[in-house]
Amino acid sequence: MCRFYVILFGIVTLFPSCRDTNRELTIRTDLGDIKVCLYDTTHLHRDNFLKLSKEGYYDNLLFHRVIKNFVIQAGDPNSRNAPRELPLGNGDVGYTLPAEIYPKYFHKKGVLAAARESDDVNPARNSSGGHFYIVIGKVFTESELDSTVMLINERRHKAIFDRLRNKYSTEISQYSAVNNFNALQELAHRISLETRELFEKKKLELSPEQKEAYTTIGGVPSLDGQYTVFGEVTAGMDVVEKISEMSTDENDRPLRDIVIKEIK
Repeated sequence: MCRFYVILFGIVTLFPSCRDTNRELTIRTDLGDIKVCLYDTTHLHRDNFLKLSKEGYYDNLLFHRVIKNFVIQAGDPNSRNAPRELPLGNGDVGYTLPAEIYPKYFHKKGVLAAARESDDVNPARNSSGGHFYIVIGKVFTESELDSTVMLINERRHKAIFDRLRNKYSTEISQYSAVNNFNALQELAHRISLETRELFEKKKLELSPEQKEAYTTIGGVPSLDGQYTVFGEVTAGMDVVEKISEMSTDENDRPLRDIVIKEIK
């Protein structure tokens, strides 16, 4: 199995309201508590996270993947009491969830989102049933944000083109073998048109709210439109930041285990 990876006008308007106490949970860790609320709009992810939390799925799991200025991630059942030499990230609950990706929920600092397998094996972007992450990210200047969006779109365009070129690789080889340049030219034109059409659907264009968030509280814009965001931290962001600052090994596992005692 592939690893699940997977980052004042301000706080009031940038974060949706989470006042329903039935949707609020506390992630108790050995470094302190993190309170989160779950969005009703992403009800499949909300209900699944509530179910797993009530069942004790997350009890004694580790934040097994921590990347400074990016995200902290948990949800691998193999991380419970895991020895240092055990690679983590492959374990899960055995099912996925349909993507619930909405433009109004984006990867500003403090949001809760679902990890998933890559587009190569998961083009529908279905979420892992158990893995979640909390975004740290960074604060951008306006020029940095513009440059970042341009780079993100260049990478998305190239990824689409590469996938299509791989899709038509057999035809390309056949036409090349017989020097059928007209067919190659026609196929290249078709790939170009398909790339443009698909890219327009996946092109990152930031809303005023996104620009405000990324230049004030920070976040990871490269993840927008790619993963399901289904909640946010309402208290204990200092604990999240403390976890994100931990030293890690070459697999991004903290050198000191960060344990989720329970989610209540």
